[in-house]
Amino acid sequence: MQVKLPYGKEEILLKLPEERVNSILATSMGRVNPPEKEEELVKKALLNPVKGPDLSSLAKGKEKVLIITSDHTRPLPSRVTLPPILKAIREGNPEAKITILMATGFHRSPTGEELEEKLGKEMVSRERIVIHDAREKGQMIETGTLPSGQRLFLNKKVLEADLLLAEGFIEPHLFAGFSGGGKSVLPGVAGSVSIFGNHCAEFIAHPRARTGILSGNPVQEDIRAAAKIAGLDFILNVALNARKQVIAAFAGEPEAAHEKGCRYVGEMTRVKTSPGDIVITTNGGYPLDQNIYQSVKGMTAAEAACKEGGTIIALARCSDGHGSEDFFRSLAGASSPKKLWDEICSRPVEKTFPDQWQAQILARILKKFRVIMVTGASQGVVENIHMEWAPSLGEALEMVDSRGKINVIPDGVGVIVNADS
Repeated sequence: MQVKLPYGKEEILLKLPEERVNSILATSMGRVNPPEKEEELVKKALLNPVKGPDLSSLAKGKEKVLIITSDHTRPLPSRVTLPPILKAIREGNPEAKITILMATGFHRSPTGEELEEKLGKEMVSRERIVIHDAREKGQMIETGTLPSGQRLFLNKKVLEADLLLAEGFIEPHLFAGFSGGGKSVLPGVAGSVSIFGNHCAEFIAHPRARTGILSGNPVQEDIRAAAKIAGLDFILNVALNARKQVIAAFAGEPEAAHEKGCRYVGEMTRVKTSPGDIVITTNGGYPLDQNIYQSVKGMTAAEAACKEGGTIIALARCSDGHGSEDFFRSLAGASSPKKLWDEICSRPVEKTFPDQWQAQILARILKKFRVIMVTGASQGVVENIHMEWAPSLGEALEMVDSRGKINVIPDGVGVIVNADS
């Protein structure tokens, strides 16, 4: 049996005897071709919103328009999605002053090269683009209180806008249930205090803060409340195939459009299996496997498909190394994953540290499973954070029990795994 696995901007070919394979957990969504030109799908969504007026109508009489877009770590094809959005706004109001605010959340700012790769040179030179910085208190204004009781700080440009909209894409998310929707606001353009509150230990440990779950998810409840407080008027969210092409688009009133998009993605990404002794997973290739921090996402899909005490082999190029000094130090400084898990879970929200949430999730995985990373990140970095390192997939497979049954997840960030007990 042969399976192509994304790794950075390339692919690794996995060859296995069929008797070793328990299941290949690939979704139908990855293989879907755009039913028509991607730009046309976007235009039709903007003209026919799920709920509420179309974007051109909303833009009439609005002077200051703010578009929130995702950063360089996300595969949203803004070169395809932003031009129709800009055109629709200018058709509604040719005099509109438009600002594009890049939602970095708590990520680092993109480099100039990454910005041009994301948006295109022409757009970078022509449009007004601002990079959000959650750590810069001068950018923030306190705007209200969330259902959890946490204070909401947002980039002040959000509050200055006469029309606020966001573009994003929908995929399963490891603790918010699904990406897209209000995540453009929180954590996208929120202050660090609010991000820490939304990603606190109590929320991450909550049994409903899991992939594919929206209802009763405390992380998602605060996200939706933040979008309402911000006055988010309109969203465009898209679904992508394995080639990062737009295959469906959903626009309009934020909650209604997001709900419809999540139903579409949820139906296409749910897979079922029995737990395997070994699970091979990826982070979907570039740009999501740029660092170890992001690659935890693909490991959570494997977590749901692996027998406790089994082995997870995670493929991630990690050209950006570990991706977070705080994430790395917390894991490297822990005597064991279980001790780190216990320590983080006992932390009150006000003691949340940067990127604690990802360290908490990786600790949860590592205290149950052996994890081997096939990665370009250095062996020392991987081993310092309680994982094993392999220079190739073949060598990783040599490190595990040759009799074990294997589940293969070609895109670990693109599936919702339901495993039989």
